[in-house]
Order: sequence, then structure tokens, then C-alpha cells
Amino acid sequence: MVSFIKSVTFDCHQPLLVAAFWAEVLRSNVDDDSTPDRAWVEPAGSGGPSLWFVRVPEQKAAKNRQHFDLWPTSAHAEEFGRLVSLGASVLRDDGELAVMLDPEGNEFCVE
Repeated sequence: MVSFIKSVTFDCHQPLLVAAFWAEVLRSNVDDDSTPDRAWVEPAGSGGPSLWFVRVPEQKAAKNRQHFDLWPTSAHAEEFGRLVSLGASVLRDDGELAVMLDPEGNEFCVE
């Protein structure tokens, strides 16, 4: 037997907010059955894990030990600007690799 990744789960304070951000990033949508306590985003197209967003009471306390590396289908600067317009913030950007934060401070990279 083999295991596969069914979903990736984010602990957050506002599941619908964070789910909406990632749905826009991935050109997908927030599942209709999502609630303020739990939300999910199915991958656009076929394949890939779904993203789950679960409400938790505690604040994020340290750097993520795991994060997404995004590979844009457009120019780095174009995707960088789109992500900022969706609510991402920039931790650092050297023009080839940007380390960014989603609306609740979860790190991700844009290569």
C-alpha cells in the first residue's frame, strides 16, 4: 500500500478569510459547505490535495516549518503584484524568490 496527501490543513482564526485568499491564489473557489469554523478549497483542475482551514484559538507563534513554493505561470513580478493585491504581504523579495505571508501570516514562496 501507499499513502497520498489528501489535504493540507491550516490552523487559523478566520477560516473563510484565509480560504478565500488561497482560492483566489489558486484560481479555485471556497467550497459551498464551508463555515466560519472550517472551510476548504478544492484544487482547480484535476489532482492535488485540497486545502482545509480550521479555526483555532491560539495565535501563530513561530515560522512555519512547512510552506508552499508557488511557481507562477506568468512573470514573477506580475504574479507578485497579483498576490499583494489579494492580501499577501512581502517578507523579502530578491527578484527571483519572494517570501510572502498570507492574510494570517503563514509563509509561502514565489519562485
